[in-house]
Amino acid sequence: MAGVSEITEVGDILRLAPGDHGTWIGRGPQYPWGGLYGGQIVAQALEAAAAGVPDDAVVHSLRAYFIRRGDHEHAVLYEVDPLRDGRSFTTRRVVAHQATGAILNLEASFQRPESSEDIETVAAPVPVPAPGELEHGSWSPVFERAMLPPGSDVGWEGRDGAGRAVGWFRCVGSPGDRQVDHAAALAYMSDDLPTDAVVRSHPIGQQWPTDAEQSVFTASLDHTMWFHRPFRADEWHLHDVTCHTFVSGRGLAIGHVFTEAGVHVATFAQEVLLRHGRH
Repeated sequence: MAGVSEITEVGDILRLAPGDHGTWIGRGPQYPWGGLYGGQIVAQALEAAAAGVPDDAVVHSLRAYFIRRGDHEHAVLYEVDPLRDGRSFTTRRVVAHQATGAILNLEASFQRPESSEDIETVAAPVPVPAPGELEHGSWSPVFERAMLPPGSDVGWEGRDGAGRAVGWFRCVGSPGDRQVDHAAALAYMSDDLPTDAVVRSHPIGQQWPTDAEQSVFTASLDHTMWFHRPFRADEWHLHDVTCHTFVSGRGLAIGHVFTEAGVHVATFAQEVLLRHGRH
């Protein structure tokens, strides 16, 4: 496992060190806002969950709850509970620990290949600018991002909600050779836009950024993903995210992920806490 100062690509984040009694150990860099990035903990927990899962079973879904803020100055210990090893499905539970206690709880389900119809019911947005036509910018060295400006004409057919945030993402470096490595890399990146969509749907988002930004607190509460079709996270994918409701300080963001060819490869959902100050 790379040291924190050596993290330059996604593989450095995903590689875990073995601990005692079947546990795994991960680390992360200090992020611009301090603490650890939720997507990192989800990605590492998924990698820990995959340890010992049969090679022919691929991850199809995960559900995670963020419990406490992570501390970048300390390692994260991932404890795996092998809930079930079935003929078709394998289920794992992972709890991420630091000195303060549990910081994340994740469950992941893996499935052996099964023949069925392949039906896509959600289409990619109308033709949008390619990644090379947009300005690139990212707060992390492990992925590239090319955002469409807010209000871009991308069509609303098949979409609900408000606060739409759309951007191209791809990880830096290869996540690894396994399907779960690319799923973990996509999980890392998918934690980026839900907060944008929730903020844009909220009245405060109409004047963002302003001086009021300093008094607004946001945090990810949970994160769910479904992986539908094969993909490589080191290739460009379009993330299309909208906020579907806001109540009790919680905004629900739903995102769809498409290849450059328009194939729907994944869906994610996240609740984001948005408060005026830390009350």
